[in-house]
Amino acid sequence: MQWLCLRQHPEMGAAAANWFSNRWGIPAAVYLESIQTCQANPTGIPQWYLLLDGEKIAAGVGAIDNDFHRRRDLTPNLCAVYVEPEYRGKGLARQMLDLACLDLAALGIARCYLLTDHVGFYERCGFQFYGMVEDNDGQLARMYLRTLAAEV
Repeated sequence: MQWLCLRQHPEMGAAAANWFSNRWGIPAAVYLESIQTCQANPTGIPQWYLLLDGEKIAAGVGAIDNDFHRRRDLTPNLCAVYVEPEYRGKGLARQMLDLACLDLAALGIARCYLLTDHVGFYERCGFQFYGMVEDNDGQLARMYLRTLAAEV
């Protein structure tokens, strides 16, 4: 298995965009534009990551400015966290989150956030419950925080 930062693999952009689109129902063009922005600005946000098993995408995650919530100050957000069913239960999601967070820290980012309705899993992955925030549909959702680097 191989972890990839998509900023370093432009040849994977279209396949990754289609994969994320098929998992989350957001148009592939939206993902592709974000992935291309990542490749054009490799030290900023957005960033995108994949886990490959040979040529098959097994898992992926992104880091974007905002993941459909009204707290624009809570940025960047990890998003689109997904592990294919046949790869679940092997610790890959935690590894993927750890690698994304290490990479973001290396880019100088001190903290990241994650919006989810899951309880328990992200706490085990080093995230702390931040509080409830309003999503773009006006519903309350759970926001988590993970400190990546010491404050400057």
